[in-house]
Amino acid sequence: MARNPGRRGLLLALLGVAASPAAAQPRMPPPPPPLRLEPRPGRPPGPRLVWEPGHWHWNGRAYVWVAGRWVRQRRGRWEHGRWVPRRGGWVWVPGGWH
Repeated sequence: MARNPGRRGLLLALLGVAASPAAAQPRMPPPPPPLRLEPRPGRPPGPRLVWEPGHWHWNGRAYVWVAGRWVRQRRGRWEHGRWVPRRGGWVWVPGGWH
């Protein structure tokens, strides 16, 4: 029985694409949407709490909004999280105390 060389070539080509480094890398997210206007609630619900504003989170397929929240104050200065362009895509740099 003769094999179909076209079918074999197609199979080898597909295997080569699947094994390529580009296919193994996760998809880089597109630029995030503009930040939402999220007003800070009134007074903190307790002492030593500061408001961390909401931000966009990439779930692997789309951006979803993560609402702001109160976080415990620590020493230093709070720096908000931000999306930065890096390596052909966008990367989330979490906020924290510096």
